[in-house]
Amino acid sequence: MSAHVTATVYTSHVPAIGAAMDLGRTDEEYWVPLFEGYEPSRTWMADNTPDVIFLVYNDHATSFSLDFIPTFAIGTAAHFPVADEGWGPRPVPDVVGHPELASHIAQEVILQDFDLTIVNKLAVDHGLTVPLSLLFGQLDRGPDGGPAGAWPCPVIPFAVNVVQYPVPSGRRCLALGQAIRRAIDSYPEDLNVQVWGTGGMSHQLQGPRAGLINREFDTAFLDGLIADPVRVAAIPHIEYIREAGSEGIELVMWLIARGTMTDMSDPGGPAPTVRRRFYHVPASNTAVGHLILEDDVQRTREKESA
Repeated sequence: MSAHVTATVYTSHVPAIGAAMDLGRTDEEYWVPLFEGYEPSRTWMADNTPDVIFLVYNDHATSFSLDFIPTFAIGTAAHFPVADEGWGPRPVPDVVGHPELASHIAQEVILQDFDLTIVNKLAVDHGLTVPLSLLFGQLDRGPDGGPAGAWPCPVIPFAVNVVQYPVPSGRRCLALGQAIRRAIDSYPEDLNVQVWGTGGMSHQLQGPRAGLINREFDTAFLDGLIADPVRVAAIPHIEYIREAGSEGIELVMWLIARGTMTDMSDPGGPAPTVRRRFYHVPASNTAVGHLILEDDVQRTREKESA
């Protein structure tokens, strides 16, 4: 038996969402529709908790600065502390890694001619912790006010530069996802792995267009990500900026996750099943998108053994 990708999860990682959870404001009128939208996903996740999450996100000048920005960086440590982004770390558990699988993926992907930066010490910011909170809920705080308990499974952080141009193309990200899938498939342990793509959707945080949200672009992106990811991967950078705002480019990270699904590694393989689709505006001047795509692992394995 080997490791296998059972599902991919896609979600925005708006920092204000984490603040609303941390400050106990999720029942306020502004936030209720957003958090209700994630309730079915939490139920699904409780029934489908993986052994490991490979989580694609971008660092927000927390661990990497303009002095040093790797295009693709994989966290291979056993432990990743929650970063202090200027107002103290979020009161959530630190992240436990999976060094063995992470190191295997790094080796196999690099041997497929993708250059990865290997990171053995990394603090993770809201780009990674907000998605975990959205899908697993707010964990209870300890008696000292800090986090109690632990996330339900190990997480491998995979940071992508979508902050400083040049950033990777959608085609490059989709192909990287395919390489990651091959690496996971070759890991000789029966692990249920989910791959998460985070960031986006349309939003711009500065300049005359600050507050831009483009529902039409976002809806078309979600449609294409599900049914025609190759077409979506061909979207040029300038279109992301023009249609989805300066921060809309974060959506290329979703293509890494999409590339790990069976239909991308095997053209005759089963298409993913949409388990959840949700879209909401606004959340702190940002459009929030979310998908869960489930892979048909049983059909894939039957085909491989035939």
